[in-house]
Amino acid sequence: MTALRRALPIEMRDVHVRRGARDVVDGVTLGLRAGEWAAVVGPNGAGKSSLLLALAGLLPSWRGEVCLQGRLLADWSARERARQVAWLSQQGEADGDIAARDVVRLGRLPRHGLFGAVSAEDEAAVDAAMDETASREHADRRLGELSGGERQRVLLARVWAMDAPVLLLDEPTAHLDAPHQRALLASLARRAQAGAAAAVVLHDLTLALAAPRVVVMDGGRVAADGAPSDATLRSALVATFGHAFTIEPVARPDGTRWVVVPA
Repeated sequence: MTALRRALPIEMRDVHVRRGARDVVDGVTLGLRAGEWAAVVGPNGAGKSSLLLALAGLLPSWRGEVCLQGRLLADWSARERARQVAWLSQQGEADGDIAARDVVRLGRLPRHGLFGAVSAEDEAAVDAAMDETASREHADRRLGELSGGERQRVLLARVWAMDAPVLLLDEPTAHLDAPHQRALLASLARRAQAGAAAAVVLHDLTLALAAPRVVVMDGGRVAADGAPSDATLRSALVATFGHAFTIEPVARPDGTRWVVVPA
């Protein structure tokens, strides 16, 4: 593959992913830029989760390619890829009988390897991630003992502890109350400001419209991609959801925000 002049942190080109008889990702070309987080939205079955799985290399494509830092994803070793890409699934895979702090420590595993020594830097990263998600008070409790929101915050802490340049999060606001949802958006903004690239599947469209970029999926394809301030993006978003709502501006000291109002 010809080297890119300026390689994006991660991108897919004409990717097709098939499940059963249909392409759940249908010819998508999409790149994530460093310093920006993008909300991925769309109706049920639009291909949002499949899109993230394909970007993470967890769902094979029958056509197209995914590149990480300008290299084909397949050319990276599993450990190299794990250092570059932090992944959070809808289900939040982790054993319910493991202590919360040990779950977060798993985020540092790609740094030191399965048999490597855990360093002071690793422990500091774990502490910082648990503080950021307000989960350190649960450090010694088993994952299965936590509420849905407490568990989700621990799983998010594992992602933050990885300190990866690419973040792929599928419904990270699941079970979170409003204050912790706002904290999540603030964490994403901080990481983007530090140079990370992120794609985040969100069902709450008002939350999604707080992102600097919104990718609208429909039928396995990208129906729109742009900033919430773009009227074309907002119109496409409303149309994709069958005009079930309108999007209205709200003036704030830090600029205009957009909110979803049921029709």
